[in-house]
Amino acid sequence: MAARCLFFSCFCVSESIYAFWTEAAGGSPLEWVAVLTGFVCVWLAARESLWNFPVAIVSCGLYVLVYYRAGLYSDAFLQTMFIALSLYGWQQWLYGGRNRTQLPVSRTTAREWAGCAIFTVAYTLGVGYCLQRYTDAALPHWDAFTTAGSLAAQYLLMRKRLENWLLWVVVDVIYVPILWYKHLYPTSALYALYLGLAVYGYLEWRRGLRKAAAPAAAVLTPTS
Repeated sequence: MAARCLFFSCFCVSESIYAFWTEAAGGSPLEWVAVLTGFVCVWLAARESLWNFPVAIVSCGLYVLVYYRAGLYSDAFLQTMFIALSLYGWQQWLYGGRNRTQLPVSRTTAREWAGCAIFTVAYTLGVGYCLQRYTDAALPHWDAFTTAGSLAAQYLLMRKRLENWLLWVVVDVIYVPILWYKHLYPTSALYALYLGLAVYGYLEWRRGLRKAAAPAAAVLTPTS
């Protein structure tokens, strides 16, 4: 009798574990395509490739549906904003430099930092309140904060500011548990990978920035 109970308990536990990992690894086909294109998009951005923008447009279009179905309405709206910002960023990277040349990597200005901070706080409080009061949104203020932080980071990315990657790190750290909580396991795993890509992107862009600054520093250094 005890052996049968033990066998039954082990069977139930194994079934529960199997069901969990099936759901975690499964997701929907739509979510998996969004995950794969999202990963490629960020990797291309870290490599300073213009191809990150068309891939981002495809990924964001898919994520509008994924997030809407999960009740993350602010994040669904965010993806529509990303599509518009990706079109603008594509143009900026191509012609946003001096004399309509390609835009180089640069540092974030104090005015841009202030603008991003004010926008993030205002959006989080305002949109978070509206989501909480008028919708059935899950985690309304956290949803609003990650949306605002992502928009701020995307703006800096469009302007090729080095520090955009630091904002992405903050946003990704928050997204991972939120998406896991909403049972979007593949997307939660994707944002965990985004953390690594954000660090990689920061190091790559910083190295490129220093490399570009080296010749100018050599010219300015007086020779003996």
